[in-house]
Amino acid sequence: MSPESAWYDDAAGPVVRPYALTGGRTHYAAEFDMVALIVALAHPADLAGQHSGTPGAAAAQWAPDPEHEMILELCRTPLSVVEIASELELPLGVVRVLLGDLLDRSLIEVRRPAPVAQFPSERVLKEVIDGIRAL
Repeated sequence: MSPESAWYDDAAGPVVRPYALTGGRTHYAAEFDMVALIVALAHPADLAGQHSGTPGAAAAQWAPDPEHEMILELCRTPLSVVEIASELELPLGVVRVLLGDLLDRSLIEVRRPAPVAQFPSERVLKEVIDGIRAL
């Protein structure tokens, strides 16, 4: 087996390891809840000439990966983080790092999930039942 054939699968094409998509990064700037909704604020075509948002790198150009562009295309309608990972068939951790890149450049908006409503106490439920019976 030649070294070149180890990086190519006839059925799947070139094999790219998940850590290669993130440049070896495993952490992201923001915390992305699995059910948080992601909305694209830019179209992938708008990324040409996008500057890096990091201090001291104002002159540096940011070249988005195809996965960044796919996320922006998918998120033209709100999608949860886990749905994005499923659509792209990428591990959740990789998607979170990619989303962190997009969030750092203000290309996406994160809509936090609504808090789960707390159930009323047993006392309140008993008072409601007693009130209904009194009718």
